[in-house]
Amino acid sequence: MQKKDLGLLVLILVVGTVVALINPRFLSPINIANTANLVGLFGLFSIAEAFVIVTAGIELSVGSVIALLGVVFVDLVVNLGVPWPAALLLTLLLGSAIGTLHGFLVTRMRMQPFVVTLCGLLVYRGIARFYTADATAGFTFGASFPSLEWVFSGRTYGVPHSIVAFSIVAVIAWIVLHRSVFGRHLFAVGKNEEGARFSGIRTGRVIIIAYIICATLTALSAIFFAMYTRSISPASHGNFYELYGIAAAVLGGFSLRGGEGSVVGVVLGVVLLQVLQNLVNLLGIPSSLNFAVMGAVILFGVLADQQFARYRERQRQAQSLRRATAESEA
Repeated sequence: MQKKDLGLLVLILVVGTVVALINPRFLSPINIANTANLVGLFGLFSIAEAFVIVTAGIELSVGSVIALLGVVFVDLVVNLGVPWPAALLLTLLLGSAIGTLHGFLVTRMRMQPFVVTLCGLLVYRGIARFYTADATAGFTFGASFPSLEWVFSGRTYGVPHSIVAFSIVAVIAWIVLHRSVFGRHLFAVGKNEEGARFSGIRTGRVIIIAYIICATLTALSAIFFAMYTRSISPASHGNFYELYGIAAAVLGGFSLRGGEGSVVGVVLGVVLLQVLQNLVNLLGIPSSLNFAVMGAVILFGVLADQQFARYRERQRQAQSLRRATAESEA
């Protein structure tokens, strides 16, 4: 575990202890299970966001993609009668197609990731609203899909399946980012894309795959959210979710400059954000301050990242100076 991750874990324990002392309901089984469920739901697209941020990119259309693909999934299952496994596969394929489009525009058309995904944020939200004629999409009264509901919103021994899925994805993401050649290529591209290209890395392909992974995980998250809410209002469903993903990634040590980060850190960042959210609810703080809390967390994370970067740079310079001095004396 890196020093950043350890510090984040200590912060979670401190905040959790304070909240538990103020309101003992924080440690109740029901509250813990509900918080774990939310950690799983928000964690899936937070890891997705991290795959793009590590390449020095950004993904601002996460919330809109969740709204659009959630609407599509519900329509396939409820109105078109498509078996849910096939609907799941089609939704994931649609997500990967969105990721391919974003990656193509960023790498081949040389567009800024901010512009590409900001346009996606507007386009996908608009398509979702047009798709439903600005109406709410959801499961009709009496509709029952027991196997679908158990897989995506059920619990095993009290453990929500969303946290199970998040745990599996987190383990796979950790292996991919920290124990594979592709992961090393991702970090190299984010650190210095031109240098990575000169070293033989196919940077364009690496970036496209990062966006595909991001959009596919977001599609999976969209299905979990659709089954969690049971109804989707395209105008508001998933609003600002990209901020949660960015905040969790930044808190987890993923620099917005790219080339840095830890999957363990993202997991801890998601937990911290949900603990803070739980704190707002349990302490009776107006829910209107939720976004203020998120904004403050992102600001704090970016400031801390900058300070850490400056500290590390000073340390490198000092080590280089000491090494040069030692060599000259020798």
